[in-house]
Amino acid sequence: MTGQRATLNPRIAALTLVSFAFGSAAFVFAGILETMAADLGVTTAVAGQLQTAYVLSGALLGPVLAWRLNHLDRRVLVMSGLGVAVATHIACAFSPGFTMLLPLRAVAGLAGALAIPGATVAAAALAPPERRGSALAMVSAGITLAFVFGVPLGSVVGAYFGWRATFLFAALLSGLALAGVAIFMPSVAAPTRPHGGRIRLRTVWPIYMTTYLFFAANMTINLYIAPVVRVGAGVTGAGVGAFQCLIGLSSIGGLWLGARAADRGAGKAWLVQGFAIQAVAMTLHLAAIHRLAPAGWPSIALVAAAFFAGASALFSMSPVTQSRLVTATHGTPMAMSVNSSVVALGQATGASAGGAALAAFGVSAIPAVALAISLFAVAAVALAFQREVPEGAG
Repeated sequence: MTGQRATLNPRIAALTLVSFAFGSAAFVFAGILETMAADLGVTTAVAGQLQTAYVLSGALLGPVLAWRLNHLDRRVLVMSGLGVAVATHIACAFSPGFTMLLPLRAVAGLAGALAIPGATVAAAALAPPERRGSALAMVSAGITLAFVFGVPLGSVVGAYFGWRATFLFAALLSGLALAGVAIFMPSVAAPTRPHGGRIRLRTVWPIYMTTYLFFAANMTINLYIAPVVRVGAGVTGAGVGAFQCLIGLSSIGGLWLGARAADRGAGKAWLVQGFAIQAVAMTLHLAAIHRLAPAGWPSIALVAAAFFAGASALFSMSPVTQSRLVTATHGTPMAMSVNSSVVALGQATGASAGGAALAAFGVSAIPAVALAISLFAVAAVALAFQREVPEGAG
């Protein structure tokens, strides 16, 4: 077993690089969004729709790609997605304006919708049954690592070298992931159709709804971290990267707690608790923005506590929903692709809602909208989420 694990680790690590690269690229410009918007001659709310285009294209077309390309080798799918990402990020760096950036970001998001589900399925196929959960967790951890390292580094790069350099940074990460997959990932045949018939919608829709709502609540504020931190904590520029790093570190803690909860069979109560914590986090953001804490370290600490609580809650819910989805659907590629689309739709909803709130009512409206989504989610999950998921419901 030791030898088997030793040969497996580089393969899974290469697949983790895939989610790390796309996770970093998704938010690479968030820390300098206001500066970028000014340079492009658009409002901050409009510039935020570059994120909406990224996630929405993957959400709408990801399942279509999964269906049309399901017969292809997973290695081919992952490398193709990464190759498109490298070319698209470079094109973004040299884009003449916003009207060209928007469709390029949509193509980059579509590349992620091709590569990440392929990497997830490949990880499950390459791992022995007793290590499959750990392999899937490693691939998912790439997104968390993106918040710890990739996104903050992108903010620093953008602060010192301009927003165009952030896209070159994203291209570099995708290129490194492409090299890792080319070297370490073997051929992985397309998965066969599992037994068990159709997936029962009544079983999976509460899981998808929960996933959609917590990403919508989180993205409403995380994409607009620069104005929220500027108004709430008085921090700008590269200092925003420190808050993004805090989000990543708290995400690791939340992921660990969620994994333990999933192992214990946690479900409805854990998810309701998570949304309640997110609601508290958004309330703290409102307190900071309305100057309820003195300027300086008190306000910085309040904003930091809000981001810590919100990210911890988000990532503590993710392992629970993923575990229940795999149990209900046997982890079929289509079900996982739809889950990725639901995540993207949640992100797109949050990005749009946050942008609309910012444009209409100012920075203080951003956490207010996120709070409303979180409170609605508490009620929706309490009413709709099943206490038990029948195994093999797919």
